[in-house]
Amino acid sequence: MQICAGPLDWSLVSGWIPVALLAVGLCALAALLFSRRRTWWTRLAPAAVLLAAAATWLLRTAVDDWWQPFPDPLPTGVVIWAGIAVLGVCLAAFRIPLLRPRHRAAAVLAGLLVVLLGASEINRHFDQYPTARSALNSWLTKTTSITEATGRTEPVLRVPAGKTVADVWRPPAGMAEQGTLSKSSVPGVRSGFHARSAYVYLPPAYRATPRPLLPVLVLMAGQPGSPADWINSGRLVDMMNAFAAGHRGLAPVVVVVDPLGSQFANTLCLDSRLGNVQTYLATDVPDWIRSHLQVATARTSWVISGISFGGTCSLQLGVNAPGVYGVVNDISGQEAPTLGSRQKTVDAAFGGDTAAFTAVNPLDVMARQRFPDTKAAFVAGSSDSTYRPQQRKVYEAAVKAGMRAEWVLLPGGHSWQVWRPGLERRLPWISRETGLTR
Repeated sequence: MQICAGPLDWSLVSGWIPVALLAVGLCALAALLFSRRRTWWTRLAPAAVLLAAAATWLLRTAVDDWWQPFPDPLPTGVVIWAGIAVLGVCLAAFRIPLLRPRHRAAAVLAGLLVVLLGASEINRHFDQYPTARSALNSWLTKTTSITEATGRTEPVLRVPAGKTVADVWRPPAGMAEQGTLSKSSVPGVRSGFHARSAYVYLPPAYRATPRPLLPVLVLMAGQPGSPADWINSGRLVDMMNAFAAGHRGLAPVVVVVDPLGSQFANTLCLDSRLGNVQTYLATDVPDWIRSHLQVATARTSWVISGISFGGTCSLQLGVNAPGVYGVVNDISGQEAPTLGSRQKTVDAAFGGDTAAFTAVNPLDVMARQRFPDTKAAFVAGSSDSTYRPQQRKVYEAAVKAGMRAEWVLLPGGHSWQVWRPGLERRLPWISRETGLTR
């Protein structure tokens, strides 16, 4: 739950703040553009605009064509707002030498306001930080050591056949109202994969005696990204605490893991030349969870979920490690793991061995194998013109493969506007499918 409803909780993506930033930023841009000097309009202003356009083009080319940290190109709207921010810097740089010393600070301030405008609009596009608190959650959210959070081994709550955990659960007096968040390394013992630290959310019921064996939700962010994205932009702790508050302290145990190794890496979530990430997620992560936590162990109680790259990864685990994960919640995933094209992916990951790729590619796997015991949800944004059609294709393939699949369309694009509710609104479904609630 939120600590307070103060300035840190004011919306950065709707309401007066982004509108004010838009108005002030455009005024600052107009002020930088305006001048009574003839040379400004004939030489300097056009030069600043051309320089900004060239710099923006170079930025897009460097990211999309040379560096290629993302499988998809930068969205046009994001490039435009980045270009406006660059234009503000260029105009300020050209104006400063023409101004008296006491006026130069105003030009610098105007340039900064235009940059802030661009950053605000890009943030609105992705809904990355809906509030200042969400940007600071890693520092504002209290974490507990994993040893302190898990406590000692407790007697287990017995659940008769045909009953859910909620049917027999009785919360003890004095149970905490909120869960705990811990940060811990999850080593790649079998895979050799070097992952960044994971986050572990334990609901209030986990600390009870007898301890209910709760389902496990293994969660992943997108690419670029890190486990902290779910703590910050995803507001995971607030989300899970709210669900637990409505279910007498019961909620899934959540482990937010790292399938990338670094912010901009793209491992494809496979065992390949790029790293043994499938083994990490299908063996190392489950082994660590079972050795450190008292949780339900049946595959029907284990959920794999993620957003974008992490959504694709969740489906990959669902079809390539069905004995581990019986429930899949794929949010805005792709139709296939990719580095930008199928050939580039096959070459980089498997040295050109197409058969090695088709052996693990979800669409190929589902075309030759059935999964009648796997439950899956495929979530997409209604205005996500790139990933929505891919998700629909994957959903239809899952249905043909015998999965108990659901298609979920939410308002929004390829952003946290869809990703947060893509998990939050699926929690009741996850809890029913894993035997936590009825």
